[in-house]
Amino acid sequence: MLQADKRAEYISYCASSMLAFIFSSIGAVYLAGIVFLLEALLLYILNFRRSGNLVDLRGIFSLSWIGGEGIACLKLSRLSSPWETVTWICFFLAYFCFMLGYDFWTKKVSHVSDHASDHMKEIKNAVQARRIMLCIVILGAASAGCFLTEALVLGYIPLFSPEPHAYSYFHISGVHYFTVSCILIPAMSVLYVRLTEKWTAVRIAALVVGNLLAVAIPVLCVSRFQLLFAVGFAAVVYLMLYRHITWKMVVTAIVILIPVYVLLTVARRHDIPYLNGIFEMKYSKMPIFITQPYMYVANNYENFNCMVCELPEFTMGIRMLFPFFALTGLKFVFPEVAAYPLFITKEELTTLTLFYDSYYDFGILGVVLLALILGSAAAWLAGWTERGKNPVSCLFYGQFAIYMGLSFFTTWFSNPTTWFWFALTFAMYLFLGYERKES
Repeated sequence: MLQADKRAEYISYCASSMLAFIFSSIGAVYLAGIVFLLEALLLYILNFRRSGNLVDLRGIFSLSWIGGEGIACLKLSRLSSPWETVTWICFFLAYFCFMLGYDFWTKKVSHVSDHASDHMKEIKNAVQARRIMLCIVILGAASAGCFLTEALVLGYIPLFSPEPHAYSYFHISGVHYFTVSCILIPAMSVLYVRLTEKWTAVRIAALVVGNLLAVAIPVLCVSRFQLLFAVGFAAVVYLMLYRHITWKMVVTAIVILIPVYVLLTVARRHDIPYLNGIFEMKYSKMPIFITQPYMYVANNYENFNCMVCELPEFTMGIRMLFPFFALTGLKFVFPEVAAYPLFITKEELTTLTLFYDSYYDFGILGVVLLALILGSAAAWLAGWTERGKNPVSCLFYGQFAIYMGLSFFTTWFSNPTTWFWFALTFAMYLFLGYERKES
């Protein structure tokens, strides 16, 4: 049987979803949006109180997915349209089945004894700190080398290119995975600081250089997403290890990130009239600093609804298997796997939701299966991280938390880069977990 607070969570979610559906059906879109936004906040608070973890995976997903749905329900752009009933069902089942998978796996492993409530107490700090530092140096060098290779071969750097979409073409197949992997370094640095017991000038210099690379390469690539990912990933790992945050930290991050975000937008040669022309806001005088983040959330749900309306047939797993074809090179042998069109509201707005490809493959069944798998994986990962003695488990958790926190943004788990980063993290996990036998 479910605990009383979890039963209340299910009831609250079902009731708010029905209420938002009714409000939206009668044209009260603002009320529909407010209902979802309040529900997202309520579910996050309930999960935080239950776990005591600010980056609780279930709470983060509720805040992101249901909150994003609430923002989309406001219908502030002319690109928005009433959602199909199938779309509403998919959006509802995405979080409902995630909860089912999470609770099922939680009960399945609840009998496992947890003798290491603080897994950081028993790790070998000195050895693992040195190994993390070595990983930072190797990853930083590889990322910098690959970036220089791409710049030399392609003949330009996006930040200094006059082309508005130069960043979209700045990649060499296979090489770009390593170029963008520098964004893992800030989170690895947080882990190193937590582990190390000895500081030297060389180690401090290595950390500084590594983190400068993690900022410089996204800026040179004009990638706002990579920069935000690097900062968000580091923040999640910090909250896992230290479990506290102050308002000064939040304000400092905002003061630093907003100007950088704006500068990168300018560097993309996207001026305000250009962006307003794309976003087609109903209120034409809406400030761009509200319009842009709104559209990066809301239109992804509209793209999902567009797919529901226009998709002629399901692809039966091809979309979700694309990382396999990409990372093995088979996409060059079978180019048709990358030939399926995107069904989107506008050519320039190509961001999607986490469940776009699962519906593309199997319809409602695909959404249900992916949500159940993600819920089970989240519960297992939370327990494994708490019980594990290998600190790299925090990096797995942090990446998964980012994907849950940006569930409205793209199809993370059918993106080859996601699995490449998981593979890099797994290699570090094995490296830090290796224990040499003493004679």
